[in-house]
Amino acid sequence: MTGVLADVMPGLDGTALLHMTGVAAGIAVLTTLAGVGCLRLLTGRSLRIQLMLAVLVTLITSLASCGTFALLMFGDTADQEIVLDLLPVAGLAGIAVAVFVARTFSRGSKTLLNAVQRVGTNGSYSPPRVTLPAELAGLSEGLAAAHERLGKSLARERSLEASRRELVAWVSHDLRTPLAGLRAIAEALEDEVVVDPHEVRHYHSQIRIEADRLAAMIDDLFELSKIHAGALQLSPRLAGLESLVADVVASAEPVARAKGIRLAGSAVRGMPVLIDATEMGRALHNLVTNAIRHTPPAGTVEVLSEIQSGMATVSVTDECGGIPPDDLPRVFDMAFRGESARTPGPSGGAGLGLSIARGIVEAHSGQIGVRNTGPGCQFVIRLPLARTDIPSPGARMSGAFQATR
Repeated sequence: MTGVLADVMPGLDGTALLHMTGVAAGIAVLTTLAGVGCLRLLTGRSLRIQLMLAVLVTLITSLASCGTFALLMFGDTADQEIVLDLLPVAGLAGIAVAVFVARTFSRGSKTLLNAVQRVGTNGSYSPPRVTLPAELAGLSEGLAAAHERLGKSLARERSLEASRRELVAWVSHDLRTPLAGLRAIAEALEDEVVVDPHEVRHYHSQIRIEADRLAAMIDDLFELSKIHAGALQLSPRLAGLESLVADVVASAEPVARAKGIRLAGSAVRGMPVLIDATEMGRALHNLVTNAIRHTPPAGTVEVLSEIQSGMATVSVTDECGGIPPDDLPRVFDMAFRGESARTPGPSGGAGLGLSIARGIVEAHSGQIGVRNTGPGCQFVIRLPLARTDIPSPGARMSGAFQATR
């Protein structure tokens, strides 16, 4: 280093250069230590003050070094005075720039703080409409994204709370109905109002029906509570989705035939999925029975399983007349039955079937949705395939299983 300076300034010997370097280094070390100490004392204070201090330390170090250099380099007193007069000008320019940068950053931080404080007033975060430094702009974008996520979470929490309140009200009503029937039947048998053997057998049959209905409702409530608590225990196994669809259609066919509904099903060959067959069968059974319940006699319910966009899909299409567009987002909410179906018939449940189906499908990392199509609506379940060597989507089973009236 001293050799390079000696080549540039041949009038200085090595001893002078070493002396100049030592003085400059000493000033830099002392100034830096003093600056670090001041910054520690100013921890928690305004960033403007800390930035000004950092710039001031840099300027003092630079000016001291340059002043020492001028004193040693220029032997002429007039030259030294010129250089020493120019150094304060450069220092003032540096301080002016530092003040401008500090004010810009401070103003941006205050603007961002005001925007955050307004969240408590109007409940929403609006990013400042001024140009912010890149760091503050990134922070503002992060705050906006976080506020949006929090808003969605809060809206979902409020929706779930409203659904819970509706569930308590509706289930309490639905439980009272069969219990009232059971009480009336028991009183009639106890008081020997009914003595005819045929009628007694009929009353016993009604007791069993109402007890089964109560058991099913309690089972649904227990299943839904496990889903919402995250306590649903799955035992996934590799299974063919087409076999599961065939079993569900076969089990629901007597119900459809009793109502005069044609229930048809078809599936492609070889759709391996990693599922808990019992739980997924329950979800699909809920969709099929829901479709049968809302399809008028002589209607058709179709269950179709195929491969779409690399995923195994099962669709259940009915002829219910469609769902009002405003109700579509709430179809899978707890206890939602629609305004015209708040009081279920004898075959109705607590309105939990679709909510349970959604919980089971999502627990399998799948998706479930509904849309209006044709004379009714279509529920679709999408599940990831267990492997990539899947058959062609056109390889559908011809007459593999067909449940019709």
